[in-house]
Amino acid sequence: MRTILLAALVSLASPIVQSADWPAYRGGPAGDGNCAEKLNLNWPASGPKVLWRVPTPYGFSSFAVGEGKALTQVIRTNGGAPREICLALDAATGKELWAADVAVGTGYSGGGKGDDGPRSTPTISEGKVYVYTPDSALHCLDAATGKPVWKKNIIADFSGRDIGWHFAASPVVDGDFLFVAGGGAGQSLLALNKKNGQVIWKTGDETTTHATPVSTTILGERQVVFFCKGGLVSVAARDGRPLWKFPYQFKTATAVSPVVCGDIVFCTAGYGIGGGACRIAKTGNSYTATQLYQTPDNKDIASLWSTPFFKDGFIYGILAFKSQGRGSLKCVEAATGKIQWAEAGYGDGQVIRVNDQILALTDKGDLVVVATQPTGYKELKRFKAVTGKCWSTPAVSNGRIFVRSTKEGVCLDSR
Repeated sequence: MRTILLAALVSLASPIVQSADWPAYRGGPAGDGNCAEKLNLNWPASGPKVLWRVPTPYGFSSFAVGEGKALTQVIRTNGGAPREICLALDAATGKELWAADVAVGTGYSGGGKGDDGPRSTPTISEGKVYVYTPDSALHCLDAATGKPVWKKNIIADFSGRDIGWHFAASPVVDGDFLFVAGGGAGQSLLALNKKNGQVIWKTGDETTTHATPVSTTILGERQVVFFCKGGLVSVAARDGRPLWKFPYQFKTATAVSPVVCGDIVFCTAGYGIGGGACRIAKTGNSYTATQLYQTPDNKDIASLWSTPFFKDGFIYGILAFKSQGRGSLKCVEAATGKIQWAEAGYGDGQVIRVNDQILALTDKGDLVVVATQPTGYKELKRFKAVTGKCWSTPAVSNGRIFVRSTKEGVCLDSR
C-alpha cells in the first residue's frame, strides 16, 4: 500500500541540468554515464598527466565528484578492526579532507574474493553527502566535515529484507528527493527528503537487487525506474504511484542499472540470464511496457554489474558471455538486441560516454577510448591508469578523469 506524506510538497527537480560536477554514481540521477564536458582525449602514448594518486584500499566503489571534492568508499583499520570509510579528497590535489566511519568493514560475502569491500558510491548534493552501506544504513553527512546529519537503517526502520552479498546500490538524489530501495512490504521503494530523512512516499512489495535506480523522464513524466528481483518497476517520482512494470527473470544477483533509450528501457543480468528490453507506451494516464526481446535468446548481451550507455539507437557496454569472450565490449541495437560488433579483453570493467566516444576502464586498469560507431570496433587510445582490480566506473569533472581500483585512486588531467 502506497503512503504519501505531506513532505511530498517538497519540490522535485525537472530534468537534470548538466554541469561540470559528477556528483553521483554514473554522473547523476539519470545514471546514464553521459559526460556533458568536452575533454582532450588526444593523449600521448603515456596517457594524460597524473595530477594525484592515493591509496583506495578494497572494494568497488566509484568516485563521485562535486563541490570541489572527490568521494569514494574504502576499507581502513580503525581501533584494530576493519571499518568501511567514506573518504573525501580535495578534487584538485588529492589531499584528504575527512574520513567518516560508516559501517563494519567485513561481511561482504566474498563476492570480490580478497579485494572485496564497499560496492556503493556516495552522492553529494548541496553541502551534504549520502552514503548507503551493505548493512542497509543510509547516512547523510556534512560535506565540509564528514560529521553525521541524519541516518536511517532501511532494514530496521522500514522492515527491510537483506539480500545476498548485502546492499550495493547507490543513493539517488533528484532535487530534494532521495530514492533508495530495500524496505519491506508496502515500503520496498522509498523517497526520502534529503534534508532531514523524512519519508515523502513509500510503496511496493519488491525485493531489491544491487542495481542502482535511475531517475529519468519517459514520455514526458518524471519517474524512477528500479531493477528489482521481479523485473523493472517504474513509479512516479513525485508521489510514488505505480506507472509500469516489465517482469524479468532473475537468478542469484544483478547490479546493472536500467538503461533508458527514449521510450525503450534495457536491462541485463548475469548468471545465464542475459539482456532484454521493453517499449513504454502511454494512453491517457496509463502506461504499458511491451517486451521487445528477452532471455534466453540474448545471453550474449548479459552483464552482472557493468551498465552500458545509449547513443543514437545503440547500446555500448561491456556485455560478457563465454561464447564471445569474457568481458567483451559490444555495440548492440537497442530495439532488437542484435550485436553489431564485439571486442574481447575488457573483463568486468565499466564504460561511460565522453566526447561522444566510449571511455572504458578495463578490470585490469587500462583506460581505453573507443569510437561510438555501429559499423565496427575502432580503438583510439589506451594506457595503463591504475593497478589493482577495477570493477568501478570512471568519473569526469572539470576536465579531469577520476578512476580507482581496489588499491589506488588517480586523477588525470584531460583538459
